[in-house]
Amino acid sequence: MSALGEFLRARRELVTPKDVGLETGGFRRVPGLRREEVATLAGISADYYLRLEQGRDRHPSVQVLDALARVLQLDETATAHLMGLGGHLPPRDPRDPLVPEGIPELIDGWPDNPAYVMSRFTDLLAVNRLAAALSPNYRVGVNMLRRLFLDPAEREMRRDWELMTEESVGTLRASTGADLSNPRLIELVSELSAESERFRLLWSRHDVQVRHSRVHHLTHPVVGDLDLRAHKLIISGTDTVRLVVLHADPGSRDAERLARLQLVASPAGS
Repeated sequence: MSALGEFLRARRELVTPKDVGLETGGFRRVPGLRREEVATLAGISADYYLRLEQGRDRHPSVQVLDALARVLQLDETATAHLMGLGGHLPPRDPRDPLVPEGIPELIDGWPDNPAYVMSRFTDLLAVNRLAAALSPNYRVGVNMLRRLFLDPAEREMRRDWELMTEESVGTLRASTGADLSNPRLIELVSELSAESERFRLLWSRHDVQVRHSRVHHLTHPVVGDLDLRAHKLIISGTDTVRLVVLHADPGSRDAERLARLQLVASPAGS
């Protein structure tokens, strides 16, 4: 089965007949929609849809993919991913660019905001002092996805671990697109699939999502619970390197605790 076929099958199994206005009476052997139901709703033959799922036809037209996206109730991000799997988006450069000049110095000059730079595979490329004080895993060279799934201390620190893992896997699929033969991606997915049942489950669902902002719910061993807003920004001149900046609401308990952490992180406090 091709990557396109795997995606179609996974998403088909997540859509119920009720979701698309079909009767649900009688015994159904498969979760979600049947292949012939998807084909009928998309206006294509059942045989052609079967060829797509089995990987015998890997280059459907944009019109066919649009129809399938509608039936499978894909959002804009997942639809773009489907287009890429069908060969209708330009391939990515397999090399991730280095951190643009001046960015590490820029975030080092932000004493009040934890900030870091990471690749599309969540490899940390630059980290400022306050981010490093949040977690020992925030350091250059660490892969955050690997630590999120495999490090018990990282899981304990994140009060929203289940949601964070779900979002992270969906973001990985969105950021890598159709570049599924990238050696870095293959290495990462193979390792996590072998060592984490949670990752295997989430990766098999083929969720695709992009979140440019969220709230991180953390428990720090020194300052206690922290709820920090995080914003993810694509660095100009790249499409694969992202700057993540965290902050607390002004005047909040979290701002006070982040200020305490800043003292710990300062050269005098270290």
